[in-house]
Amino acid sequence: MGCDGGTIPKRHELVKGPKKVEKVDKDAELVAQWNYCTLSQEILRRPIVACELGRLYNKDAVIEFLLDKSAEKALGKAASHIKSIKNVTELKLSDNPAWEGDKGNTKGDKHDDLQRARFICPVVGLEMNGRHRFCFLRCCGCVFSERALKEIKAEVCHTCGTAFQEDDVIVLNGTKEDVDVLKTRMEERRLRAKLEKKTKKPKAAESVSKPDVSEEVPGPSKVKTGKSEEASLDSREKKTNLAPRSTATNESSSGKAGKPTCGATKRSIADSEESEAYKSLFTTHSSAKRSKEESAHWVTHTSYCF
Repeated sequence: MGCDGGTIPKRHELVKGPKKVEKVDKDAELVAQWNYCTLSQEILRRPIVACELGRLYNKDAVIEFLLDKSAEKALGKAASHIKSIKNVTELKLSDNPAWEGDKGNTKGDKHDDLQRARFICPVVGLEMNGRHRFCFLRCCGCVFSERALKEIKAEVCHTCGTAFQEDDVIVLNGTKEDVDVLKTRMEERRLRAKLEKKTKKPKAAESVSKPDVSEEVPGPSKVKTGKSEEASLDSREKKTNLAPRSTATNESSSGKAGKPTCGATKRSIADSEESEAYKSLFTTHSSAKRSKEESAHWVTHTSYCF
């Protein structure tokens, strides 16, 4: 049954107590949050975007996630609240001049300083490594440290000058309490946008129907003009109806009086007093008429008779 050879077991080897909770290394967690994409777990590279909950992503990874319509998406829970590219904001980050990256690490034996960050606050100069709270403005995408916004209170962005409100300030990689506050703001914002869309639709329909009504119902000036036009059309129709009647009466009266008709007034060119050269131009002249001998005799035949 064991314990052979004089071995003496200890209490922790015989009695199984509660398991120790594994503690996550804070430095490793900060590096993962501030240097890697939340969706693809790759190193952050420009263009870098942030969602309404303050998480960092590569823009390429977000586009691929939105285009992928498969049922099982890798790490879909981290970006389940992103429905379109409008739900993310492209960040305007300021580079850290002291950060060298992998330039001097040619052999792979150089020590990587995890406290050194790629980006800094453009106002105060704090490094964006997770030791200090950072936030960005949803309206323009500029990134600042929270200390800079508290020390220099203004309603305008420090770099681009665009106006912003308190709802536009979003904390990057905040705590659970910060994420809960940002989630409630996001839901309220989306509900507000839906209500605005619903109110805009009936207004657009009314604006489309109003010009149609104005075209169908004429004003007082249009009614008068319409009546005058109808009267003019009626007078024209009466004139056209009376014209053939008048011509018929004239013809009957001319027949009774024995006046020559319009056809009798015609005269031939042969009876006119024009010269013979002028008369020879017409087919009624004697020179234009041919005898039977001079006229051609046409004979038709078919080829298969020969």
